Amino acid sequence: MNDVVAILKRIGAVITNDHFVYTSGKHGEVYINKDALYPHTKETSEVCRIMAEKYKDADVEAVAAPAVGGTILSQWVAYHLSQIKGKEILSAYTEKDAGTTASAAESKQLFRRGYDAVVKGKKVLVVEDLTTTGGSVKQVVDCVRDAGGEVVGVCVMVNRDPENVNSESVGTPFTAAGVLKAEAFDEKDCPFCKQGRPINTKIGHGKKYLEEKGK
Repeated sequence: MNDVVAILKRIGAVITNDHFVYTSGKHGEVYINKDALYPHTKETSEVCRIMAEKYKDADVEAVAAPAVGGTILSQWVAYHLSQIKGKEILSAYTEKDAGTTASAAESKQLFRRGYDAVVKGKKVLVVEDLTTTGGSVKQVVDCVRDAGGEVVGVCVMVNRDPENVNSESVGTPFTAAGVLKAEAFDEKDCPFCKQGRPINTKIGHGKKYLEEKGK
């Protein structure tokens, strides 16, 4: 099976007709629960093999991604690229700046643990699980470039907004292993808020959103 969205649906990672708050702070009714994927190593490997095969002919020496979920993707994509190319492809990840008080959508990404040296002077593929605005992945692209690496492309597991998140908006060649359109709204424009539809507090950032709103 080479359909990433079908794989995610098969394991119950795609939820619809609800009211979610995304990492970006925007609201929507479709959620891809990536955390439901990672316990399934076979399916995680399968998804990452699909991502790796998109770059089988590209000159890639390392893979980088934003923590936390992206760390798993970075490892598996690098593993499959290593198998495809018959040479070691390294893996690294960025982390949120512990010193920032910004929201999840605004938190600055940076390399820690000496991982900037892993990407320095190398051709790097940046991977990410989901995109709503593309903000996190653009930060990783910047981190790689600041560390002296060359970004050869960006590959995401699922693109939720292909009209607005693309090569032009990200600033580097961009591909997605799967596409599942999920319209995202600012809080003031959210039709589900206006309907009074309860926010899901178990999945996504709804619980934190409501706690901050109640302060």
